[in-house]
Amino acid sequence: MELKAMNLDVAYDHRTVVHGMEMYINKNEITTIVGPNGSGKSTVLKAITRLIPYRTGEVRLDGKLLGEYKPKELSRNIGVLPQVHAVPADFRVRELVSYGRMPHQKMLSGLSSEDTSVIEWAMKSTGVFEMREKSIFQISGGERQRVWIATVLAQQPEILFLDEPTTFLDVAHQYETLRLVQQLNRETGIGVVMVLHDLGHALEMSDRIVVMKEGKKFAEGKPLEVITPEVLKEVWGVTGKVINLEGRPVIIYDELAM
Repeated sequence: MELKAMNLDVAYDHRTVVHGMEMYINKNEITTIVGPNGSGKSTVLKAITRLIPYRTGEVRLDGKLLGEYKPKELSRNIGVLPQVHAVPADFRVRELVSYGRMPHQKMLSGLSSEDTSVIEWAMKSTGVFEMREKSIFQISGGERQRVWIATVLAQQPEILFLDEPTTFLDVAHQYETLRLVQQLNRETGIGVVMVLHDLGHALEMSDRIVVMKEGKKFAEGKPLEVITPEVLKEVWGVTGKVINLEGRPVIIYDELAM
């Protein structure tokens, strides 16, 4: 499965914030969108998943225009986890994850045996099965993020989109969440597209990185080919270098570029 965004312009209140965006997303890969605050990262993710409209250009999923997909059909192909989630306080973990099966259900039908099996698989895959009867607000922030990922996994999408999945999490839970996403990608083949602030996480977790600056794509490619001293200075205004530390790429920052 492949998703293509071509010559995409996105505007808010008549002000264009994303210009001429070109992006190609392949199943099986982890693609991460990075860039400074206000560069258009989350806007691009929302536009290519039909959460917000775009002014010009087109988005195609397996050659078919995104607008030609019915909502349930689209949800069986792509799953989206936004930054902010709202859920009633009395929802249990199992109930929330079960909502991920809605794209596969017929009107007024209950959960089938297949639905139940998928829900159980999604909870076990994300390590939340043992807390399935707890209220969503009885668990920690890191555990809650795993529950939301389980809910999207229950859709069984081909490509999973995550908008800053580590926001509001402490360092340990950030790493835990990203390792989970990487594991799911490697074990199930699900494509992953993330927006991340942390360049170190992006370097370590991604197969491909898209760098944005001022609403435009600045660079795209393999992590170590894209995140270079020149790009760090030009895009983020910092000087530094990327080194290989025991097989893992690490950014060593110097000082603010003048």
